[in-house]
Amino acid sequence: MPASKVADLLRQLQKTHHLSLEEYELILSNRTKEDEELAKNLAKDCTEEYYGNGVYTRGLIEFTNYCKNGCHYCGIQRENQEVERYRLTKEEILDCCREGHQLGFRTFVLQGGEDPYFTDERIVEIVKAIKEEFPDCAVTLSIGEKSKESYEKYFQAGADRYLLRHETADEAHYQKLHPKELSFQNRMRCLQDLKDIGFQVGCGFMVGSPGQSSKSLAKDLYFIQEFKPDMCGIGPFIPQHSTIFAKEKQGSLEDTLFLLSMLRLIQPNLLIPATTALGTIDKRGRELGILAGANVLMPNLSPTAVRKKYLLYDNKICTGDEAAQCRACLSRRMESVGAKLLVDRGDAKKAKEARYEKA
Repeated sequence: MPASKVADLLRQLQKTHHLSLEEYELILSNRTKEDEELAKNLAKDCTEEYYGNGVYTRGLIEFTNYCKNGCHYCGIQRENQEVERYRLTKEEILDCCREGHQLGFRTFVLQGGEDPYFTDERIVEIVKAIKEEFPDCAVTLSIGEKSKESYEKYFQAGADRYLLRHETADEAHYQKLHPKELSFQNRMRCLQDLKDIGFQVGCGFMVGSPGQSSKSLAKDLYFIQEFKPDMCGIGPFIPQHSTIFAKEKQGSLEDTLFLLSMLRLIQPNLLIPATTALGTIDKRGRELGILAGANVLMPNLSPTAVRKKYLLYDNKICTGDEAAQCRACLSRRMESVGAKLLVDRGDAKKAKEARYEKA
């Protein structure tokens, strides 16, 4: 294969935002350091075209670590007896929002395990209370697989966005990562339902998860291309010591950064977070993520007392710059790579809203 083939495909992707599954696999299997640098530079141009140097922030509220599922990679799965379980009350959630609003956050992300205690009625009550007190803010839910009827209730209550990571777009790989009662088809059904209802939809996948191949990653990229979500969150797989994947190899920084750049080239207006997992495997992981094409940060607004109880993987950042209260520290870190934190809801730009006209 000619040395320039991957570079040619990357430039083609920047122009057309479309490749075949086979072409994605070819890129992933044959890329060089030079190709990674090219992808980063092309992605930077795409990001600046739509978003300038602005970085959106979301205040993350991890409101329950109870979960009915037994996903093999997750530290809060139901079988883990080491977890000290907790649930935040509606008032505690609102207190997090009040502090976040004062700090300059205009999106709140309510994330939790699939906790049967939080019925549709309770979720609706919480969403309505947040929207009533903070009408200038967006509410994002990340609470797993539900029925279409449940999603409709959340949307009618005022929820703006929904994050549901698909984890992998390869069905066989999906089954390797999840217990038998969870199905790839249902996860895809949920994502389509959310889109049909009118949510701004976020999905995402792990990089370097057990059993992942270049072909399965190519399927992830192709899925993003075809599904066209508003957001896509990716991060390196990090083992959790009490799961069956405890001894598996961690996903790499280089792979994650390259895939961030690929996502930006596939969909220039995509909202892409530089994740906590990225910051966990490298002290400058989030800065590097911004340089590779990410444009969202999600610092933690959860009460300090519960942050260390929401351990999806080992060594997760729980304090310091990860904390939302250290917004000034985060701002300085972004400035070090030429980016600027914004006080904004941070909705995805539509193609016609590009900052500059395309040449």
